[in-house]
Amino acid sequence: MAEPDSEREREKELEDARLKARLDELSEALDAHDEAARSGQPVGRLGDGSVGSAMSLGFRVLTEFVAAVVVGAVIGWQIDSWLGTKAIFLLLFLMLGTAAGFMNVYRIATKPTGGSQGAERPEDK
Repeated sequence: MAEPDSEREREKELEDARLKARLDELSEALDAHDEAARSGQPVGRLGDGSVGSAMSLGFRVLTEFVAAVVVGAVIGWQIDSWLGTKAIFLLLFLMLGTAAGFMNVYRIATKPTGGSQGAERPEDK
């Protein structure tokens, strides 16, 4: 009967040792992070203006989408006012503008991020 208790105690000691090692590892990582923050070095994986670059891309995507939808709606509204129709062309061009906005977002999202050694895309000309 003594064996199961000693085995449980051994397992508990092993688990405690693993937890202690993990705690020490995390403490060292936290200390290194704090030291880097105090010295003014960039902390984390973001660097080289990547936050600004991501925000710039996000604003560009938003602007492209909203502009396409608004232009489609304005064109449709203007055609409706010229022809005296009731929102038929507005709805049609609103849908076309939305589709164009999605195409613009897709085009931006699929653009390669790295420099492609001398290969230019037709859209970039």
